[in-house]
Amino acid sequence: MHIDKATEAELRAALADLHEQYDALAAKNLNLDLTRGKPSAAQVALSDALDGILDGDYRAADGSDARNYGGLEGLPEARALFAAVLGAAPEETLVGGNSSLTLMYQVMDFALREGLRGAESAWGNRAQVKFLCPVPGYDRHFSVCEYLGIEMIPVRLLDSGPDMEQVEALVAADADIKGIWCVPRFSNPTGCVYSADTVERLARLPQVASANFIVMWDNAYAVHTLQEDAPTLDSITAHARELGTMDGIFQFGSTSKITFAGAGVAFVGSSERNLAAFRAHLAFQTIGPDKVNQLRHVRFLKDSETLRAHMRRHAALLKPRFDVALGTLERELAGSGMGSWTTPQGGYFVSFDALPGLASEIVALAGNVGVKLTPAGATFPYGKDPDNRNIRLSPSFPAQDDVQASVDVFVLCVKIASIKQRLGR
Repeated sequence: MHIDKATEAELRAALADLHEQYDALAAKNLNLDLTRGKPSAAQVALSDALDGILDGDYRAADGSDARNYGGLEGLPEARALFAAVLGAAPEETLVGGNSSLTLMYQVMDFALREGLRGAESAWGNRAQVKFLCPVPGYDRHFSVCEYLGIEMIPVRLLDSGPDMEQVEALVAADADIKGIWCVPRFSNPTGCVYSADTVERLARLPQVASANFIVMWDNAYAVHTLQEDAPTLDSITAHARELGTMDGIFQFGSTSKITFAGAGVAFVGSSERNLAAFRAHLAFQTIGPDKVNQLRHVRFLKDSETLRAHMRRHAALLKPRFDVALGTLERELAGSGMGSWTTPQGGYFVSFDALPGLASEIVALAGNVGVKLTPAGATFPYGKDPDNRNIRLSPSFPAQDDVQASVDVFVLCVKIASIKQRLGR
């Protein structure tokens, strides 16, 4: 039934039936959660061999003792392993602690307060600092900007990546814009992969924008495919080297959804000049990262081929959950006129667009019967989706049966909210 083609009588009959189903669910006292893209316990267990893998041998490749102080830039073998994930050179890569978000915050704070090129280059010298935020996007990127007092400007996220016509026009016209957030492969939450043209244009942005502009390239899902033929991503490093814009690019990644989510390894890539300045900044905060954890990750993941094989095991656990979620949306809502959604080939999320004005009501309806969803508006700066329609679904963490039950509830709530709105016109 397409919502715009049904008669009022058909809609009212359907709504009465949906309310009966909804009341029956309320009596079940469900406690289900589709809020955050956490790996499941089975995924985390894929890396249990990390425990004890060093077997008393803490010597790094250069003979140093990983248990001791120093090595602010990370172990050389860790830099080589994770540079390959970023598509950078080892000397352009710094390996830190367990959180890429920490590294992102530190880079933003450093550029704002101290300046990548000394005090005169600090963004904070300006009366106002602004950042471009492709939407829908990652709420924690937005939280960093909001906390640091950086004004956020939403830009459209297309299937090919940020709307570059809009991006280029904005940065050319406003010198207060100092950067852009990007999740280039399997973007959070839409799952899009940036096109080759978009990657090249983003690498060119530091030439178009005002001084000290940076592209924050959060490649969180660089190796997180759901199928073997998933689309690849052009190397922003290759474009930046050719254009001479490496100083304007910071790349980030981590093993948070590869090994242990809370005890992984994070890394940042940029020009050698940028990393030298960033290391000097970090030296006031730490004597060095957890090199023991870096060493055990190197011994476990070994090389790019071993990493790819490990990620295939992740995909074998993740894909059935995505198949359940996407199959239910297709079966229940395709051709109904009640919403649209993405079909990602990697990453951790499905992005659902309800009819305008309904996202918050759908989230509330689901919550009232025990299914937690990401808050409406979370995928937009300041938590304000101007159309109140985008909802991020995260099927990775619950058991497969719970994914089915959660999406069934979600679909029911979408139908109730949509039909009520149609009848109220």
